[in-house]
Amino acid sequence: MSLDFDGGSEVRFARYVAGLASVIGHVDRAGPLRDYCTGLVLPGERKSVEPMAARTAPARTAAQHQSLLHFVGVATWSDEKVLAKVREMVLPAIEKDGPIEAWIIDDTSFPKQGKHSVGVHHQYCGQLGKQANCQVTVTLSVANHTASLPVAYRLYLPQDWSKDRARRKKAGVPKEIKFTTKPEIALEQIQWACAAGLPRGVALMDAAYGNDSRLRAGMTALEVPYVVGILPNTLMWRSGTGPRRKGKPLNNTGRRDEPDLVSAKDVALALPKRAWRTVVWREGSADFLSSRFARVRVSVGHNKLIPETLRPEWLLVEWPEDETEPTKYWLATLPETIGFRPLVDLAKLRWRIERDYQELKQEVGLGHYEGRGWRGFHHHATLCIAAYGFLVAERATIPPSGPRPATLLPAPRLPDDYRPRGSAVAA
Repeated sequence: MSLDFDGGSEVRFARYVAGLASVIGHVDRAGPLRDYCTGLVLPGERKSVEPMAARTAPARTAAQHQSLLHFVGVATWSDEKVLAKVREMVLPAIEKDGPIEAWIIDDTSFPKQGKHSVGVHHQYCGQLGKQANCQVTVTLSVANHTASLPVAYRLYLPQDWSKDRARRKKAGVPKEIKFTTKPEIALEQIQWACAAGLPRGVALMDAAYGNDSRLRAGMTALEVPYVVGILPNTLMWRSGTGPRRKGKPLNNTGRRDEPDLVSAKDVALALPKRAWRTVVWREGSADFLSSRFARVRVSVGHNKLIPETLRPEWLLVEWPEDETEPTKYWLATLPETIGFRPLVDLAKLRWRIERDYQELKQEVGLGHYEGRGWRGFHHHATLCIAAYGFLVAERATIPPSGPRPATLLPAPRLPDDYRPRGSAVAA
């Protein structure tokens, strides 16, 4: 089932929500589903349950508040089925402009106060750029050059949480959820995408994931090509060299056992001047984006590598003219015949995930959920992805030169005496 683009936005939204309602079970969930998704796409600074209840049912806000709270925090509908229906309806709109080109893995964080919200922990918070109390989720998005859509979403549960039975029980963490690192969650999502038959793309991720050799090996085993960021100290053999010791895996002393291993930074600094060239990869908001790059074939060494399984891959390096040394490094298992610009273009396509997160947080309130439980956290995210999917599909109905409407759905007028909790007026 794909979206029918006939009619106005309200008609298309009603059909879209009806498609979602077909997979949530009880018929009495259709109303709260419609209202929750409506609240997410309506304009408003806050997309938590209380203000959405006021916007979607201003004459009966208290009853609507309880209805939406139960629907998102208690009701046992399937996130997987809803996300599958979103893909079914939205992917055809995305693929109108070309096939899926990339699977993008990343994580996003939500600063939190206190310690009771599920998964909250003092850890690196990308939104703040420092260690802080926050929740972190790992996501997989499918993308081409015009659009992207999250297809998998999972909260990272720190070790302290995974071992704390009391907190797990209070937050409703399922028994089957064990401690899993973020790269391990990423590999599980890629395995799932392969098993689900999603349109194949090149896996893209930053160095927080790409530097994990087990994740890279797992993608290779699944025949998923990748372009992944790595750290400059990643060890590798230059073209023409390779492991001297055969017959057993490398271990942590591999640098002593294999004297030809050098770092990615050493490889880059040893490249001749002619290896570097300026590449333009896409048009930005003000000008075309370009930088200086070099690429070379290498073979990567890592702990537990079996030398006989070693395969050459691309090392791509970015070194802007105004920098004193290279700034970014990628490994790519793309064909040796790939052109220089297409390789750079794919490495830089990861920017689409930043757009995902920006719009999911700013337009549909991904980080606004105020509940503390596992089910509600994931239900809210699923509905945010569903709302975002509708916005993505709607853009496909607008010609490139056509104006975008200020709002897709009419917003009811709030009661004059309505004051959301936490507002300056209500304080």
